[in-house]
Amino acid sequence: MAGAVRLEPVDEQNLEPLLSVAAAEAEPCDVMPPVEAPAGWSLARREAFREFHRASFDGLNGPTRTQMYAILVGGEVVGMVRMTRCDEPGTVETGMWLGRSARGQGIGASALRELLNAAARAGMRAVVAETTRDNVGAVAVLKKCGATLHDKGGKVRAEICLDSTPPVL
Repeated sequence: MAGAVRLEPVDEQNLEPLLSVAAAEAEPCDVMPPVEAPAGWSLARREAFREFHRASFDGLNGPTRTQMYAILVGGEVVGMVRMTRCDEPGTVETGMWLGRSARGQGIGASALRELLNAAARAGMRAVVAETTRDNVGAVAVLKKCGATLHDKGGKVRAEICLDSTPPVL
């Protein structure tokens, strides 16, 4: 991994670099909710990406109850990780994406560890995530960060208790 992994709240300063990485190294369906727009990274889809992220600029206490972070390595944006308040007090749900060139280098696990620290600082007690059994990379990252995994019909639910220290690898 080239440089330390750092999280930076998504804002107007890093939104365009984040969009550039998404458009160059990810599919729209992997980085944002579906929208009615022409296929691929059309102008409409790019604007929807911006608006999706801007909606969470107010963080965990804002209307979306979501804090998004740009993942930086060596000062360069390589992806995004987020946490969203759940109905269960003290619990946030997380999700992440990395550009193709940043995958398989340990960046995902480092970014998730940084998010776990941010969640603990925000007073959270647990972080949960959902993925599919086929998402081998996500499952591996969750395991490396100490998640308890529950597999139900191809879906994997991960739970990380912030009262314990995640393993350092």
